[in-house]
Amino acid sequence: MFADEHRPQPGNRIRLARELRRLRERAGLSGRQLAEAIGISQSKVSRIESGQTVPNGAEVSAWAAAVNASVTTTDLLSVLTDAIYNGIRPWHAALRERIHIQGEIQEIESRANVKLAYQPTVVPGLLQTAEYARRVFTMFDPTYAEADIPAVVAGRLDRQLALFDPAMRFSFLITEGALRWRAGPATVMAAQMDRIASLSTLENVTIGLIPHAEPATTHVPHGFVVFESADGDTDPLVMVETVHANITVTEPAHIALYRRQWGLLEKMAVFGDDARGFLAEIIADFRGSRPAGERS
Repeated sequence: MFADEHRPQPGNRIRLARELRRLRERAGLSGRQLAEAIGISQSKVSRIESGQTVPNGAEVSAWAAAVNASVTTTDLLSVLTDAIYNGIRPWHAALRERIHIQGEIQEIESRANVKLAYQPTVVPGLLQTAEYARRVFTMFDPTYAEADIPAVVAGRLDRQLALFDPAMRFSFLITEGALRWRAGPATVMAAQMDRIASLSTLENVTIGLIPHAEPATTHVPHGFVVFESADGDTDPLVMVETVHANITVTEPAHIALYRRQWGLLEKMAVFGDDARGFLAEIIADFRGSRPAGERS
């Protein structure tokens, strides 16, 4: 399973298990009676109460209703469940004992043969040129040591080899704002747009661009990546990058929300030749705005 190593420490899991068992016993229900009431097996009830299995949001809500839990208690159960499924990993903690986490992300990517990546602010890492990536990493907070930047960039470029594996499927949605964000001079930006245009011709890579002028169908302020397998062999997950942490989402209902948002964002995007034409316009704008004295 994708999420095993990205779930938080077992504290919330055990607390949820104990609370659910306490509520069942207080309601005077046997494990069999509760199982029948919420439509799961008695063995699953036992695994949930022992902390071996984590119930999903719908099961927790049904459990709370079956034991007549108060609104406050139901809210607490919901918070505990979310905390288990949505792992929050602060960047400073992730980088405490390693130079970068590109290898960990690459491992997750290798187990998912379908990836959906949305970016509203920056070109997605898998599409970045080396120089664009270097400039992005120099802006990271907490900061990387200058001597470590080459290794971080190399790690990101190594991840990009997966783009050329025909067994892997990649879909990207990038806003115009992300494309026009000036990570460097016009020459760097033009090269980055060329790189996106080139990768968009790969059969296993789909790149959609969302122009500012396109009427909005939704608003998603942060980037996210959905990892899943076409054959269903592995559980899907979503990774969301925030300023302070990387959030791993494994709750099925929350993953479904991100998929719905992806579908709405996709309706705003242009693809194929239209996308490459749009990139050509942006390149022309970058080159036309080159400061005096900047070399091509």
